[in-house]
Amino acid sequence: MSDKEVILTQDGLKKLEDELENLKSVKRREVAERIKVAIGYGDISENSEYEDAKNEQAFIEGRIITLEKMLRNARIINNDDINTDVVGVGNTVIVEDMEFGDTMEYTIVGSAESDPLNNKISNESPVGKAIIGKAKGSVVDVNVPAGVIQYKIVEIKK
Repeated sequence: MSDKEVILTQDGLKKLEDELENLKSVKRREVAERIKVAIGYGDISENSEYEDAKNEQAFIEGRIITLEKMLRNARIINNDDINTDVVGVGNTVIVEDMEFGDTMEYTIVGSAESDPLNNKISNESPVGKAIIGKAKGSVVDVNVPAGVIQYKIVEIKK
């Protein structure tokens, strides 16, 4: 079974590397210390501090494995690779809602670094899928749970 390619921008790559480094160098030590202190309380069979620390340790180790796998399978989008003729990963796109006239600005990123609250949407999201590969002026249909929304691509930037 092959691992899924993870598309990352330079910023996304740095954030994942920083998170991995923090987990390995800081969080692991903190949790190990918590486990050591909890063991010092005596019987670990009924020790909630010990259980909490062990659960956190398992989460951290799982996240480290996930991040290492993502970085191993990463395809980095360099700024030089980004063009503004058609929408692709790394572009910032301004779209206009054809029904209401509202405009939104989205940055298209890989799913690993999507952050809808900061207008970073995945290339695999409904909007991302609809606008990838489209040129300025194109009108696209976006299938959302509430129905279909039409967006016009107003501008494509790096």
